Amino acid sequence: MADQTRIIKIDGMTCGGCVASVHTATADIDGLETITVDLADSLATVTFDDSKTSAETIVSAIDDAGFEAAVANS
Repeated sequence: MADQTRIIKIDGMTCGGCVASVHTATADIDGLETITVDLADSLATVTFDDSKTSAETIVSAIDDAGFEAAVANS
């Protein structure tokens, strides 16, 4: 188990409901340990177990919720 932390840029968030949607979209990802969404900066900080998931999987789940997400750091 190796914890990784990444910053994900999220375009399209406009309100607290959007933040809740991001949390809901990522809630069932096995290996995602924490997600902190910053509406003002349009970023999410995620910590995950890279033996169970990847930053790309998290980005994909956020995209599927209707936002445009991309890993900002690697």
